[in-house]
Amino acid sequence: MENLKIASVQFENRSGDKTYNLGLIRELTAQAVGQGADVVAFHECSITGYTFARNLSREEMLDLAELIPDGPSVKALIAIAKEYQITILAGLFEKDALGALFKAYICVDETGLIAKHRKLHPFINPHLSAGTAYTVFEIQGWKCGILICYDNNIIENVRATTLLGAQVIFMPHVTMCTPSTRPGAGFVDAELWKNKQENSALLRSEFDGLKGRSWLMKWLPARAYDNAIYAVFANPIGMDDDQLKNGCAMIIDPYGDVMAECRSLGNEICVAELTAEKLMKAGGYRYIRARKPELYRDILGQQHLSEQKVVWLHK
Repeated sequence: MENLKIASVQFENRSGDKTYNLGLIRELTAQAVGQGADVVAFHECSITGYTFARNLSREEMLDLAELIPDGPSVKALIAIAKEYQITILAGLFEKDALGALFKAYICVDETGLIAKHRKLHPFINPHLSAGTAYTVFEIQGWKCGILICYDNNIIENVRATTLLGAQVIFMPHVTMCTPSTRPGAGFVDAELWKNKQENSALLRSEFDGLKGRSWLMKWLPARAYDNAIYAVFANPIGMDDDQLKNGCAMIIDPYGDVMAECRSLGNEICVAELTAEKLMKAGGYRYIRARKPELYRDILGQQHLSEQKVVWLHK
């Protein structure tokens, strides 16, 4: 299996402005190609914008959402992939022929749609339906999976995707810098972004502290380490509707180490080269082989009523 160069991206999207967002995706894809990337990954709802959807009616959501693969944004993304001969992953809201709504993340190349994942744990809008399946597919001989934002906080989802064969899991997010019951959490003052250069030191402190990166690093490297997979994390920078996001797009290897990360306060890409040898040298590979599912098969499979409450949505 040949090495694979992946770019992960942070950028400031505009709410509901697909033309603008696709334009930036094209520009950043060109940069990724310039750095030798074979694949480029963008954040959750990078095509449509995300947080503003919490206030949309069902009719407005249907206007925003698109059919996959026949919608115009998907066709535009495929055209970009064909222009630059690269594989692209990006997110948008999806509607099906019956009018059901989903949070989707897609993978395309010059030949068309390669994979689509529907978020298993959507919450931003009450009219969204949950996905019902894991997603595993191939990119240049590498087995890949997709889990969107909250999907990754349920550790069983990451393990299940790994057990289905994934060696790389794309983890698009719009996260951090929101209130929760966790000490130190909260919004970052959006006023700081209006003069981000003057406020850069304070912004970096907020973005890297418990509101942001310090929280992320409590759990994200563990997902990669425990499962011996590469984790490709993408997240927006700047304003997403009325919330300020901190970026830190990164790629983590099967040892749980950060290989590459975006550290600026602007649109940026980071690139890492994935090698197959780490997949089997990492401790997680041995731990998975040492499992004894007969001990916990019935425990993990017990009936359970899923309850999902996102604190900042209920404030």
